[in-house]
Amino acid sequence: MADIIKKGALFLMSQKCYDNYVLEHNFLDVPCFKALLSKGLGIGIIAGSVLVKVPQVLKILNSKSGEGINLIGVMLDLLAITFHLSYNFMNGYPFSSWGDNTFLALQTVAIAALVLFFGGRKPHAFIFLLAYAGLLYVLNSGLTSMAVLLTIQSCNIPILLVGKLSQAVTNYNAGSTGQLSAATVIMMFAGSLARIFTSIQETGDQMIIITFCASTFANGVILAQLLYYWNKSPAGAKKQAAVKKAKSKKDN
Repeated sequence: MADIIKKGALFLMSQKCYDNYVLEHNFLDVPCFKALLSKGLGIGIIAGSVLVKVPQVLKILNSKSGEGINLIGVMLDLLAITFHLSYNFMNGYPFSSWGDNTFLALQTVAIAALVLFFGGRKPHAFIFLLAYAGLLYVLNSGLTSMAVLLTIQSCNIPILLVGKLSQAVTNYNAGSTGQLSAATVIMMFAGSLARIFTSIQETGDQMIIITFCASTFANGVILAQLLYYWNKSPAGAKKQAAVKKAKSKKDN
């Protein structure tokens, strides 16, 4: 039993930190505390990522509609997630620092496919799934050089900002957040915020850290809109959109 406990502890911390905590009872070791906190957060984020976009998927399935969801934004978000996943995987970084992207990618693929499917483009949904599977193979099989992966990882910042902010523009024009799931938006913001810390601790990769800062900002904008439009009725949202449109024509 002691061996099992030790193996479990070593999964979360280094041998040095294990000795500090268990043998020397040095619970004030700051570097070990940060490493343990980072590992725990990473595992928690991965566990949460298994379900983070499920509320969004279920909302689309229940309504049989992707109304209010910006497909371009979803596709760009998927690209950013995939590039980040491949960059980390091929660099050999700890799974706890990027594993959530595996589940986020699967769920984002489902959202994009469902939006296409319920939007009357069933063949496109099938072609999209095949194309994405091909992209995954190219990026993670060694066919893509590390130099290229670094380049596409650097592209994640504008991709994330354009993708998320295009959804923000859609929300603004509609005067509501449509079929966006509140649970998904909140978890995405919290996850990206926590990833800034875990990336600093576990990879130290400046490109990844900056990417998560950008992601947190963009997710924060969507979250702010969700809170702002929370109590607005669909009718009120449509009226607000009509007023904006009329005002825009008048200004022109």
